[in-house]
Amino acid sequence: MASPRSTRRRQRSTRLTVAVVLLALAAVTVLGAIVSGSWLLVTLAAAAAVLLGAAATKITHTELVTARHDAARDRAEQAQAYRRLTDERTAENAAFAESMQQKLAHREAAVGELEVALTSAQQRAAEATRKLNAEARRAEAAERQGRDVEERLGARLADAEERAAEAVVRVVELEQELDVVRAELETVTQAWRSAEATARRRA
Repeated sequence: MASPRSTRRRQRSTRLTVAVVLLALAAVTVLGAIVSGSWLLVTLAAAAAVLLGAAATKITHTELVTARHDAARDRAEQAQAYRRLTDERTAENAAFAESMQQKLAHREAAVGELEVALTSAQQRAAEATRKLNAEARRAEAAERQGRDVEERLGARLADAEERAAEAVVRVVELEQELDVVRAELETVTQAWRSAEATARRRA
């Protein structure tokens, strides 16, 4: 199926061809009348040439106006296409920015949760350390009260040391997780800022 633009080109070519044929016909008519030597034929040929020239001029003028209208229509269609493309890109940038903001919010929430867990683990570690020190002091005092008491306190001391060691290990694990999440948060933040800068440059 032929496009409207190619159809307009064919119509334009046909009209210009008709105008050229009319001018050529006028020239041939005048030349024929001059060759015949009759003033009446020359006068009639001149009148016919004027009419044919006027018709060719009208056709050419109409074609010029049509060409300008077609060009204006093409420019309007291009402007609409650019506007649609701009709207699509704006919507894509907005969706990307929203996605980045959501990821950033999730990372910040994860960092907050890990910080709370880390604080709680540190408090438990400090409490375990205080209990360990208290048990150590009690063990030292119990050495003077007999072997049985010393053994019981030694068991309690070992248990306290184990809890303190577990608390320290948990603190280290939480600190490592917090470092990983902070690194991810930094990466997402940089990507979001880059997307915003790209959107501003396109705007």
